[in-house]
Amino acid sequence: MSSPAPTPAPSSASSPVIRLGLRDWDHVVPLASGLVDVEGFTVRVNSRDTTPDVLAEPGLDGGETSFSRYVQARAAGDDRLVGLPAFVMRGFRQRCVLVRVDSPLRSLAQLAGARVGLTGWPDSGNTWTRALLRAEGVDLAGVTWRVGPLTAGESGKDRLGSRPLPSNVSAMGEGETLEGELAAGRLDAILSPFMPAELFTRGSRFRHLLDDHRAAERAYWAATGFVPGIHLVTLKREVVEAHPTLPAALLAGLERSKRHWVERRRLLADTTPWLLHELTESAVLFGGDWMPYGTASNAEMTSAFCEELYAQGVWPEPIDPAVVFPDPALATVPHVALPHTLPLSAA
Repeated sequence: MSSPAPTPAPSSASSPVIRLGLRDWDHVVPLASGLVDVEGFTVRVNSRDTTPDVLAEPGLDGGETSFSRYVQARAAGDDRLVGLPAFVMRGFRQRCVLVRVDSPLRSLAQLAGARVGLTGWPDSGNTWTRALLRAEGVDLAGVTWRVGPLTAGESGKDRLGSRPLPSNVSAMGEGETLEGELAAGRLDAILSPFMPAELFTRGSRFRHLLDDHRAAERAYWAATGFVPGIHLVTLKREVVEAHPTLPAALLAGLERSKRHWVERRRLLADTTPWLLHELTESAVLFGGDWMPYGTASNAEMTSAFCEELYAQGVWPEPIDPAVVFPDPALATVPHVALPHTLPLSAA
């Protein structure tokens, strides 16, 4: 017997409506669909195909934001956005380096002096990936970097940022794509947070650089204790000033949404034929939560990212991690009760 569809909490003067622009991350769906709520607020999620520019959209109170751009803004003293230590997009980067199927390259160290394309120079994900190269002794100044779209038709993205680029970084020409340049042999490798469609086909011209990126990622976790954060949720400063309890309440609501999604997937493991195995293995390796929220749980990761922005020349001076999440109320996420879930008998 199916459960009735959830009814979103009605908005009223005592329940301010907060509008967020977010992409369809699985763990956000329970919040977006009304299965979980945010205490004291009515949250409306505006689903996006691309990351929104929260400050440029008057119809948004907050939304998904690049970690790199947010940290750089805070380092510059720009506090128009209040970041929540809730990383809706995070993931290992070892998988994000692609080469041609016939490439002799098999390790990150072999990218020294190579021609490498990437989807955006200051991007959070690419900053983390370049950090992997640095850790393997690759001199980033010795790599020829080309910046452009992964595939044809991509537009509306700031790929270069507002700061001067290193002399070995250049934009690709009109009509050029990372896919095309790699396939043609004019690039030795590409860095991309998202995979080209043909990688999911048997006849793909491309492969991951690392034969076992999963093993490399497990080793990274063992060494660092975190999975890199890419995008986080932010709120406009004026919205927070009007509703001081909103940041902590939204952080708790996002936590409920994430936990609800995990519990449902452990019961309804239908995303892939082997999802149950993945969930079980992840729980054993990472513990209860591989993507924890809260400033304290993300302190090491935040500090490492600030160091990389400076070390790679994305930002001109050292960044104090304390400027990123200054609100002590966001240090930890309080224990939150899960909503009613599908009973085992219903299976």
